[in-house]
Amino acid sequence: MDGGDPAELARRCRALIRDIPDFPKPGIVFRDITPLLGSGPVFGEVVDALAAICRRAGWRPDAVVCPEARGFLFGAPLAYRLGVGLVPVRKPDKLPHETRRIEYQLEYGSDAVEIHADALTPGRSVVLVDDLIATGGTLGACATLLTEHGVEVLGALCLVELDGLGGRGRLAPVPLHSIVHYPS
Repeated sequence: MDGGDPAELARRCRALIRDIPDFPKPGIVFRDITPLLGSGPVFGEVVDALAAICRRAGWRPDAVVCPEARGFLFGAPLAYRLGVGLVPVRKPDKLPHETRRIEYQLEYGSDAVEIHADALTPGRSVVLVDDLIATGGTLGACATLLTEHGVEVLGALCLVELDGLGGRGRLAPVPLHSIVHYPS
């Protein structure tokens, strides 16, 4: 349950992540994590490794915050492993109660995410979790929304980081830990 050897885990993850060229549009290489999710042992090792990163960093979050949809896949088991709650971040108009929203810029346009207003309790501390970080738009928006409402973002965790696309810098000063790195 300590997360094992990070380099070996990264190698096993890479072996299970499929590259899908020209998806969802020409020139994009989609990193398909579904084979990894289908491998119970490796998926479990990833969750254990994320929990180990939290422990080594000394993070004691009150909750795990994760954006839809693939963030839920890692956020829920991590929250369970850490013994804390889960706070979902959704696209607009998907949450049934009062929400807070933040809009953010994409390369070609804008997007927005929402969180339940009662999840934004000042003084709480959280860890952000997503499957992948590229430009950092979604996780950066989540971090901004949380900190603007007095929630401390201890750090962010991702299975995959696409290096060179600015995600790490956009998330700063929030520390980011990723298991697998790919050049952009």
